[in-house]
Amino acid sequence: MKTPVKILVIDDSEEVINVLYSFFSSRHYNVSTAINGLDGLKLIEADNISFDIIITDLVMPNISGTGIITIVKKKYPAIPIIAITGWGGHPEALATEANADVILEKPFDLSELEKIVKKLLAEKSDGRRHKGHRKS
Repeated sequence: MKTPVKILVIDDSEEVINVLYSFFSSRHYNVSTAINGLDGLKLIEADNISFDIIITDLVMPNISGTGIITIVKKKYPAIPIIAITGWGGHPEALATEANADVILEKPFDLSELEKIVKKLLAEKSDGRRHKGHRKS
């Protein structure tokens, strides 16, 4: 039996977390969530959890999504990261600089997000990586 893909969703909007949790769980992904960057970082650093992919908002309290991306890419460079934002240009520039694999502007289509997740996971398993892809 195939192990479900482990996704971490980090966003300070409970609505976004609930929608993404429901969407991916209904498609048999193993989804963990965090309501801010600090809680997300704690989950990432937990010894018993290893995530296959991370979806993070960029603008959040405590530790920003950009901070999360920078930390994860230094410690766990193989984990693909999708940055999501509703704030336009400046956070996107920071996410690109921090090496987010894909940047999506809110609102986004859930089926499109799932296609991106599958593509990044396939690239990860093939050993290929394309950084800085922007989708709006």
